[in-house]
Amino acid sequence: MGTAPVAPVRSAIPDYYRQMYGPVTDEPYPIPAVDLRQIDPRFFRREVDDPTGERPGTIVVDTGAFFLYWTMPGGKAMRYGVGLGREGFSWDGNATIQLKREWPTWTPPSEMIDRDPQLEKYRDGMEPGIQNPLGARALYLFQGRADTLYRLHGTQEAYSIGHAVSSGCVRLLNQDIIDLFSRVPIGTRVVVRPPSAPLTS
Repeated sequence: MGTAPVAPVRSAIPDYYRQMYGPVTDEPYPIPAVDLRQIDPRFFRREVDDPTGERPGTIVVDTGAFFLYWTMPGGKAMRYGVGLGREGFSWDGNATIQLKREWPTWTPPSEMIDRDPQLEKYRDGMEPGIQNPLGARALYLFQGRADTLYRLHGTQEAYSIGHAVSSGCVRLLNQDIIDLFSRVPIGTRVVVRPPSAPLTS
């Protein structure tokens, strides 16, 4: 008589993270809880020793490791897992945050519409909401007065964190972009490091 197959045992996710990534009900558009089974736990938000060498109040995106750091006093940083642009759509360099938007409208660039004509209906903008690709918050990256067209923004697609899947922007879980948004003032310096210059922490 054969034995029944044994289901793989998943390591328990601490309640701390279940609460951190639980449903958000006090927003204009309710945000569901994140399915944390879709994410490697190393990408959960946490405070770490700052590996960036940047002054406090700087955002550093480590594209080689899929981490974003918000540098803080005392040699600490808040670290978030991110999703990044797939090959051919990535970007690195220095910029500043010159716009912040809660529940932003998403307007796809013309070249994106050319690649995917189904987006034509959003040429004048897609209304805010949980299905909007920019999610609950967006931070807009500028170089001087020029909009780079790259954003730090929210997403409901938990599976994308830790992967290169987007059209170039840096995406965080909606719960994480809300946290980062609350910390970041206009004028914040952003350093996006290429995969050839990774950090460790």
